Amino acid sequence: MGGVRLARWRRIDLRRLVAGDLPLKSAAIAVAVLLWVSAMRALPPPEVTQPFDGRIAVERPEVSEGYVLRGQLGEVQVTLRGPEDAIGAVEAQQLRATLDLSGIVPGPDEQQAPVVVAVAATRVRVVAVEPAVVAVRLERRVERVLPVLARFANEPPAGFQAGTLTFRPQEVRVSGAETLVGAVTAVFATVQFGDAPVDLAQDVRPVAVDAAGQPVEGIEIDPLGVQVSVPLVSTATTRTVPVLAQLRGAVAPGYWVSRVTTDPVAITVSGGRGAVEALGKIDTAPVDVGGLSAARTFTVALLLPTGVSTVGPSEATVAVTVIALVGSRPFPLVAVRVDGLAPDVAAEVTPGTISVILGGGVPTLTALGPASVTASVDVAGRGPGTYTLPVAISVPSGTDLSSVQPTQVTVTITSTTIQTVP
Repeated sequence: MGGVRLARWRRIDLRRLVAGDLPLKSAAIAVAVLLWVSAMRALPPPEVTQPFDGRIAVERPEVSEGYVLRGQLGEVQVTLRGPEDAIGAVEAQQLRATLDLSGIVPGPDEQQAPVVVAVAATRVRVVAVEPAVVAVRLERRVERVLPVLARFANEPPAGFQAGTLTFRPQEVRVSGAETLVGAVTAVFATVQFGDAPVDLAQDVRPVAVDAAGQPVEGIEIDPLGVQVSVPLVSTATTRTVPVLAQLRGAVAPGYWVSRVTTDPVAITVSGGRGAVEALGKIDTAPVDVGGLSAARTFTVALLLPTGVSTVGPSEATVAVTVIALVGSRPFPLVAVRVDGLAPDVAAEVTPGTISVILGGGVPTLTALGPASVTASVDVAGRGPGTYTLPVAISVPSGTDLSSVQPTQVTVTITSTTIQTVP
């Protein structure tokens, strides 16, 4: 038509197009994915902010020589920021909290010191601290030398009082913040008495107190301990008297009591002067020997008058020896004679009589008179005073001494010389 050529539409084969370009396009997609993954790995991980699981103790920083930092530093809560895995790996020992004292000036007034927390972990930083500041005082360090005073935690044992106390050393050095040392009015060593009436020697930690008697904390005391010695002084009259056993009942038929002993044989008692001076012996509680056919030991109480106590045990051991009856005779009231008495003194024996049992043949024992047995104590060379002395027994021939009760007596020697006033 008019020399115009009509172009022919070419038919495009899509299946051929796709099948021919597929390897190239697949490779392009793989490269794109690898580039994306590499880019994602190169980016820093996302950060999170979260509190540390636990509180951190604030360390007391060092201060200049001659000064003391006062205040309760306590603990703080720390908030961290960083990758979640890095924060989760942080441990308490990697966090160190202290104070920034750069803005603190010496003086008695409280000031706010910022809390500084350092973390020893990569990719993690501290973004918040609670509390952020701590109240502190920066004071001059001073010292004083004070005497040690005694303070008793309880009363001494009954019948005793504290004697003159001694301390070693007698003074201690108190040092610390100026206001605290200035508040100290005394240094006490507290002494604790025990139940036993014995002198005390204790190592005691001294305590500094204020005017109200309350302990002053936060100061140093040198030395940390002092030795306190406290003698105990008796407030009562004392006397040593014999212990006598009381027997009750009859031994088994065909047996007899051959010996009775007490442990202790004498005991020291204390109490009011009148009660003690009137006391010549201490009886045991009755010992029941009814039906006894062999030796036996009894533990019985000591019978003490009102207002009198023992300086020692409150019980006695009574040993009763029982043997088969061969031949014996009791002499229950043998007077105790005093030998060797000086001409210018007099003696009083307590008890004045003792009980003696002799053994031997029955005819011999039957023929004896009341004076056949003698008892005596020897006071030769002894002046006025009170003595506990053994009793010497003299028995007739053909007999033997089976029992003596008591074996000791108390002898009180007094002067008979009349003192004249010129």
